[in-house]
Order: sequence, then C-alpha cells, then structure tokens
Amino acid sequence: MKVKLDANTCLTAYCEPGKKKIVLWDEIVTGFCLEVRSSGGKTYYLRFFDQARRQRQHKIGAYGDITFDQAKKEAKRLRSEVTLGGDPAAKKEEKRAVPTYAVLAKQHLEHAKTYQRSYDTTEMYVRRHIVPRWGKLKLTEIHQQDVAKWLAVKADEGLAPATVEKIRVIFSRSFELASRWGIMGSEKNPVRGIPRRKFNNAVERFLTTAEAKRLHVAVEASRNTQLKHIVGLLLLTGARVSELLNAKWEHVHIDRRSWLIPDSKTGKPRHVPLSQPAIGVIEQLPRFKDCPYLIPNPETLKPFVSIKHGWDKARRDARLSDLRIHDLRHSAASFMINAGIDLYAVGKVLGHADHKSTMRYGHLANATLLAAVEAGAAKLQVDWASAG
Repeated sequence: MKVKLDANTCLTAYCEPGKKKIVLWDEIVTGFCLEVRSSGGKTYYLRFFDQARRQRQHKIGAYGDITFDQAKKEAKRLRSEVTLGGDPAAKKEEKRAVPTYAVLAKQHLEHAKTYQRSYDTTEMYVRRHIVPRWGKLKLTEIHQQDVAKWLAVKADEGLAPATVEKIRVIFSRSFELASRWGIMGSEKNPVRGIPRRKFNNAVERFLTTAEAKRLHVAVEASRNTQLKHIVGLLLLTGARVSELLNAKWEHVHIDRRSWLIPDSKTGKPRHVPLSQPAIGVIEQLPRFKDCPYLIPNPETLKPFVSIKHGWDKARRDARLSDLRIHDLRHSAASFMINAGIDLYAVGKVLGHADHKSTMRYGHLANATLLAAVEAGAAKLQVDWASAG
C-alpha cells in the first residue's frame, strides 16, 4: 500500500485482522517503507534492487527506537548510495561477518599450540590481559589510538616493560594471522605502528665462586634428589632449563664428550661440549628402566613440570634469594669468560644465534683483559709513572 509516510501515519498504522503483516510504502522516497506486524511491532526498511536485479532489504530501525524524521533521513541517504551503485545490505552483511576478537583469539591460540614451545605463556597473556579488554569488540571496532592508550595504562599499572612488549607483540600477531587467513575485518592491524617502548631487560646476576659453593651445599640437602644434578649441569653446560629437563640419554655421547640438543630455542640443533666435571655428574645420574630422559621426575619418569618449590628453598637456604634459575646460564658464561675464553666461543657453547646476545657478557671479558694487562705490568717491574 502506497501512502505519504509521515509521523502521524506511522503512529496510527495497524495490521488488519487476519493478516500477519502489512507494508506501507512511501510515495516520495522510493523503497522506503514501514512494516506493521499483527503483534503490533513496526520496523522501517529500505527495499531496493542491487546490480544483479535481486531485491534486497536494509533494516533502518524499529519504530520507537528512532523517530520518523531520522528514519526518513537515513532512507534518503541509503537511496542515494543505491543509485550510485552501492549495496547497503551487502555492507551490513559484511559487517555482521566480522568476528569479535575473542573468536580470533581462540583461532590464534589453536594455531600457536601446533608449533609454539612457549604456548602456555602466550595463552596466559591472551587470557589475562588481551581478551578481558578486547574480546567482545569486533575487529573493526579496535582502533590504534585506543590500543596505544591501553598499553600505556598497562605500563602505568606496574607491569614490567618486557611484559607490556610481549602483550603488544601477541596482540599484533593475532591480526597478522587474521590477515593471512582472510578473516573479515583484518584489513588493518590496529597494533602495527604503535612504537615499541625502549627497555633493558637484561638483568645481570652472576654467581661468585663462594656463592656457587653455598648453592652446592643447599641443593645437596634438597628433598628433590634430582635438583643437585640439574643445578650442577646447568652451571657446567650453560644450557637452558627447558633443554636440560627434556634431555634424553640417546643424545648424550660420553665418548665424544658431547650432548646433542635436537630442538633448541633457535630452532636448530646444536651440540653442547661436556667438560670432565659435567661427565662426572652425568655418570652419577640414577637410571630408570624404560625411561628415556636424562633427569626425569622419579615419581612420574617424565620431565619435571616445575622445580620451583625445591629451587626456591635451595636459594633461600644458600642466602641467594635474588638468584633466578636462568641466572645459572649467565653464571656459566661468566665463569668461562673469567677463565679467559673469548666471547665467540662462549656464544657457540650457549647456542646464541645472534652475537648481540653474547655481548651482554662483554664487560666480563673486559675484566679478564684488564687482569691480563695488570699481570703483564707487574711482570715488567718498571714504574713508568715515576720514570724520567
């Protein structure tokens, strides 16, 4: 039924008895109509033909939610868009197809689980930090300025700079994956372009010989009978904790004094040379029937999930409360460098893919060189400062 739609007509319109609905078409704006249902509900629409001559419908709004004037103004705007070749209904469908970040986060984590060694860390950051803030928003509703402000707030809340950076990287990675997978709404990455905050995450802590002796006594007394072997080999090889806890007997070659790490952090296998003291520790290790692991949990015969409890007690007993388990790797490097070994060789032992990682120990090498020139000067036995 064609009528001159106005506020009063829409107010008094009703569905005739026996019908489910009627449609009142505006005489002025082509395709603008009011659908009146037997339930009493009323809705404004614009109906039109797209470029393929298919009839399309775009919902403008429910009567009562918007005024008649607002509905007519929007109908005119949409009509102009259709006249110029646009398709408001298709745009609305595309917008509806854009997922929320929570949906993308789930896909991101499913993908990460297939290859990431640090999956648990990624999952924790997504669950604790990113999803609570952005999970309910569609990807197109997440904007760079808002993300930048949020990261700044995270930093102000006291999170370590390295933690904030990790959150930024993971969040950005979600959008990179979405773009690769062709997910609707991922055309722009709202995290890309936000500057990385400068920070120095290299907290340096090195054991002295005296501290190493105290730690040795503490781990020997630990209820975790494997802890002394773990700590000893970490100090003697410079290996990462995860590498040692997952080490297998088949990769240890006593005759060649070598330990193969088939899947290191860099993604490449590497050989760790074994000193005689390291071989001594390995030869003392208990062997368990049908267990392939070098230092398993004796109760499960699987790699330790965590050695935190035993480690925390041992370092407290040794009066080394600030010592982290990863500092044993730093300490292994410091003992080698202070013994006169050059940085390149130390980097190869530690499995550094980039020499920059080894350069953090450069000041230790300088101390060794300083000791060398001091020894040379003493041997010379000439006081050049007082000569002449």
